[in-house]
Amino acid sequence: MKPIVAGHPNITGQPIIAGKNTAAVADAVPTPSIRWALAGLSLSMLLSSLGTSIANVGLPNLALAFSASFQDVQWIVLAYLLAITTLIVSVGRLGDIAGRRRLLLAGIFLFTAASGLCGAAPTLWWLVAARAVQGLGAAIMMALTIAFVGDTVPKASTGSAMGLLGTMSAVGTALGPSLGGVLIAGFGWRAIFLVAVPLGMLTFYLAHRHLPVDRVEPKADRAGFDAIGTLLLALTLAAYALAMTAGRGSFGALNLALLLAALFGVGLFVFAQARTAAPLIQSAMLRDPVLSASLAMNTLVSTVMMATLVVGPFYLSRALGLNEALVGLTMSIGPVVSVLSGVVAGRIVDRLGAPAMVVAGLVLMAAGSFALSVIPASFGIPGYIAAIIILPPGYQMFQAANNTAVMMDVGPDQRGVVSGMLSLSRNLGLITGASIMGAIFALASATTDIATASPEAIASGMRVTFAVAAGLIVAALAIAAASHVFATRRTGSQA
Repeated sequence: MKPIVAGHPNITGQPIIAGKNTAAVADAVPTPSIRWALAGLSLSMLLSSLGTSIANVGLPNLALAFSASFQDVQWIVLAYLLAITTLIVSVGRLGDIAGRRRLLLAGIFLFTAASGLCGAAPTLWWLVAARAVQGLGAAIMMALTIAFVGDTVPKASTGSAMGLLGTMSAVGTALGPSLGGVLIAGFGWRAIFLVAVPLGMLTFYLAHRHLPVDRVEPKADRAGFDAIGTLLLALTLAAYALAMTAGRGSFGALNLALLLAALFGVGLFVFAQARTAAPLIQSAMLRDPVLSASLAMNTLVSTVMMATLVVGPFYLSRALGLNEALVGLTMSIGPVVSVLSGVVAGRIVDRLGAPAMVVAGLVLMAAGSFALSVIPASFGIPGYIAAIIILPPGYQMFQAANNTAVMMDVGPDQRGVVSGMLSLSRNLGLITGASIMGAIFALASATTDIATASPEAIASGMRVTFAVAAGLIVAALAIAAASHVFATRRTGSQA
C-alpha cells in the first residue's frame, strides 16, 4: 500500500496508511489541529467571498479616482468574476494532479499579493489586471477549500464543516459592502483591497501549518493535465458570462453571438473530452445522473438567491418607499439569517442525513419564494421580512446537504475537480440570476426604466419574479426526487 501522507502525521497525530487506519480517521474526534485547519479553510472561503462583494461599493469612488466611465470601472468587478468562473474547475483538477495543499498555498499567496497590487494600482487597467490575478487566487481557494474537507474532517462531521464554510461564504458576501463603505470613508478606496493582505498572510500561515501534506505518488501514476480541455472550457465559460453581463440588462446582437459561441463551445468541449487520454472532466462524471442532478439543483438555487439581491432593493425603495438606510438595513436581514443558520444546518445534515435535508432545504426555499410573491403585497415591510427570513435557512441547509452528498463519495483523486464543478454551478447560477431574473422583473413590471417605474408596476414585477423563482425551486425538487429514485435503484442493483 502507498502512504496517503508519506512521512507526515495526519490531523489525529498518526501516520495514515491506506487500507489500515482509514476507518479510524473517519471516526476520529476533532482535535485542536483539525479546528485550526478548519480555521484556515474558513478564512480562505471568507476572503474569496469578500473579494466578490467588497469592490462593488467602491465603484463610484474608483470612477472619480481614475476619471473613468461607469462601464470601464465595471471591469474591476467583472475581471474578478470572470477569472473565478472560467478557471475554477481547471484549478480544482490541477489540485488533484499536482497536490491540493501546495496549490492552495499558491492560491492564497496569489490572492494576497494581488490584493497588495490592487491597493497600489496607479491606473485603472493595472487595477483590472491585478483583480484578474486576485480572481485566479480566489478560484483556487474556492475550489480547494471544499475539496480539503474530505482530507481534514471525519466523515461524521462533514455536514458541520460544509455548514461552517457556507456560513463563512455568507459572511464574506454580506460583510463586503458594509466593510468597504467604512474603509473607503476612513482610509480611501485603496483600503478595500489592502485589508486582505494581513488576512491573507494569516490564512497562509494556518494552511501551511495545519493542513495535511499532499500524498506522494510516482510520476508514472499521475494523470496528465488536459490543456486543450482547460482552454475550451475557459473560453466557453467566458463567452457565457459575458453574454449574461454585457449590455447592463439589455440583450442585443452581441449577447446573442456570445451565447451561441458558448453553446458551440459546450459541444466542442464534450467532443474533446471524449477523445483525450486524461480529460479535465471524465466522461463518467458527465454521465452520472446523481452528480448532474446536484449541479443542476445548485444552479437553480443560486439563480433564485440572486433574484433577492437584484429585485429586493427596487421593491423596498420604489414599492414600499424606504430610504437608502432602511433599504440597506432590510437587505441585511437575509445575510444575517444565513450566517446564523449555516453551522446549525450543517449539524442537522450530520444528524439526519444529506438526501433528506436536500429536500427539506428546497421545500423551505419554495415556501420562501412563494411567500415573497404574495405576502409583501398585503403586509408591506413586515410581510417582506417574514418571507425573506424563510429563504436563507433553506438555502444553507440545501448547500450543506448537497455539498456533503456529493463530496462524501468522491475519490481523493477527483475531489478538486468535483469541488470546482460545485462552485462553478453556483457561480453560473448567480450570473444567470442577475441577468434572467432581472429581465423577468423588468418584463413583468411592463416598463423600460425600473428606476422610474410606478410602485404598482414594481409590485407586479415582484409577484411574477418570485412566482417564477418558486417554480424553479419546484423544478429542483423534481430533480432531487428523480436523483433519489436513480440512486436507490443503483444501490439495489449493486446489492
